[in-house]
Amino acid sequence: MVRFVTSLLALSALSATALASTTTTCSTSSQCPKDKPCCSVYGECGTGAYCLGGCDPKSSFSIDSCAPMPVCQSKSYTWDNLDNSALNTKYLGNATESDWTYSGFPKTKDGNLLMTMPKETVGTLFANNHYIWYGKISGKIKSSRGKGVVTAFILLSDVKDEIDYEFVGADLTAVQTNYYWQGVLDWHNSGNASVSDHDTFDNWHTYEIDWQPDQTQWIVDGVVKRTLKKSDTYNSTSNRYQYPQTPARLQMSLWPAGQASNAKGTIDWAGGEIDWDSTDIKETGYYYATIGQVDVTCYAHPSEAQVSGNTSYIYTSSAAMEADVAITGNSTVLGSLGATGLDMTLGANSSSATSTSSDSVPTNNGGTGGMASNGTTSSSGSSSGSGTGSSSSATGTGFSQGTSSTSKGGAPAQGERVLRGSLFAVLVAVVALVTL
Repeated sequence: MVRFVTSLLALSALSATALASTTTTCSTSSQCPKDKPCCSVYGECGTGAYCLGGCDPKSSFSIDSCAPMPVCQSKSYTWDNLDNSALNTKYLGNATESDWTYSGFPKTKDGNLLMTMPKETVGTLFANNHYIWYGKISGKIKSSRGKGVVTAFILLSDVKDEIDYEFVGADLTAVQTNYYWQGVLDWHNSGNASVSDHDTFDNWHTYEIDWQPDQTQWIVDGVVKRTLKKSDTYNSTSNRYQYPQTPARLQMSLWPAGQASNAKGTIDWAGGEIDWDSTDIKETGYYYATIGQVDVTCYAHPSEAQVSGNTSYIYTSSAAMEADVAITGNSTVLGSLGATGLDMTLGANSSSATSTSSDSVPTNNGGTGGMASNGTTSSSGSSSGSGTGSSSSATGTGFSQGTSSTSKGGAPAQGERVLRGSLFAVLVAVVALVTL
């Protein structure tokens, strides 16, 4: 099953009560107000980074509140350094300058990307800034290992269409596959794909998702492991195909599903609670997943698509189906963290264009042991081992990682939903108003 989580960073020393008093929550039945029009993946309203990757147009003030999404770019990525990546508090939507947005503890070593998770942190997330509207993604991956530790390699759209690989560290013989349509939780959609040598950690394997308008295939080392036909997803009650069909971003992450504060169902799925004194922690200072070359191949857009440019994708209707996506020449770049899709250039000439606040960068307290109260992640163990890169983290830009044991407002506990659906689908309903 898919229980993928995004990487998140603590905001400040505000108490949960203070956060609750200042945060405006959102959902498809309760959209954001005009002054904070963008609904983040956490279900919170704001401006700036709230309006970038992960901004849900269905729950925002209007469908044009979110910034336009950068169009697909066919490209191969290698990891000599992190020069093509932007810390998530600094990215303003310019995908021509930064291919990736990240949070957590990434490193590079021997031409590979290491997504690391130091002791009692919430790990690392890498998100590609170019959306894909049908295409093939391919990654050479060595997963993490250990009970409670999960690696994810997924496609996720802003309306929660999703296609996934997830590696549960307690089982290195196979990878889990899954898909979702608009966040609808159906745990019957999952399936395992074995690897030939029964070792996803020590040995390289190539994992591909071939996403086409009429079918999706999960391919491991060149062997098709699973095929999903769009025709098999028709729902006669709603009279529509519940098939992933909207522009999505490639997201790669390492996260602590076995964190002690998670719900029992999540921990059980992940193989048990994390051992923070494991061999990996003792020898390197962190759990880790290794990413080699990543390839993205863009396919032609649907023939009936509305096309008026070649820069960005936008939604034209809150129904958010394939027919409700247009390709435009609209800019994807915000003028500042106070800007939104309703006023893209607001604050462009301000010296504080990238300064952060709780209303411009989505935040979460990250659960037990997740983030330090000063807004940076604890770097315990992060200096161990070799490799170069960032050992700092930052507040989220539409993605989060880490969990909390309690949700406010009667929302179901994250783990309860994780048991039945993907992580990002989970985060839509689990708002970031959590107890410290």
